[in-house]
Amino acid sequence: MLWVSNITDRQRVIVEDEDLQYVILCQKGDAEAFGVLVERHQKRMLNIAFRMLDDYDEACDATQESFLAAYKSIKKFQAEAKYSTWLYRIVVNHCKNRLKQLRGTTRHKNLSLDDAGEAKAAEIWNQLSANDVNPGLEMEKRERDTRVQQCITSLEEEYKEVVILRDIQGLTYEEIRDILQIPDGTVKSRLSRARSALKDCLTKFIGDL
Repeated sequence: MLWVSNITDRQRVIVEDEDLQYVILCQKGDAEAFGVLVERHQKRMLNIAFRMLDDYDEACDATQESFLAAYKSIKKFQAEAKYSTWLYRIVVNHCKNRLKQLRGTTRHKNLSLDDAGEAKAAEIWNQLSANDVNPGLEMEKRERDTRVQQCITSLEEEYKEVVILRDIQGLTYEEIRDILQIPDGTVKSRLSRARSALKDCLTKFIGDL
């Protein structure tokens, strides 16, 4: 628990945010403190970037650009929300912008589910056999994970982001509201529609859920 003394009167609260001490140090010019923040959050931010972009290299680039943007604007952070919420917002916005740039390019084309499965099957099977695990069970799990990601990718952008933030990242409705800057009711309605669309997509390949 940390008392924040350098924010406006409306924001003068006792803040429960483990990141805040490092944010304050970074605002004072301590670059190593920002390194701690990167280490704490890079895995989660890379995960959401990959879920949104469905491309590992693009996700790495978007995550790196997001942290760079966060570092450049760290002095603007006023503790109106948790640092992680603020960072999520930056990552989501970077991914949305990147998706707009990628639309229609040859680099970001979606394979059909059948094509994707065939392209990876032999490679995955060989890897699993070499690792001394049950190839059948493990391949089934990986195939299901692939189907889930492909169904997420097929969602409209506004539905994709809420289902990733809520059902994969496990964020609260309030955090999602602050990240996307939309009303609580909109978060819930979009999530309901996203889950319905996701279920319809998955049912085609996995069976009744």
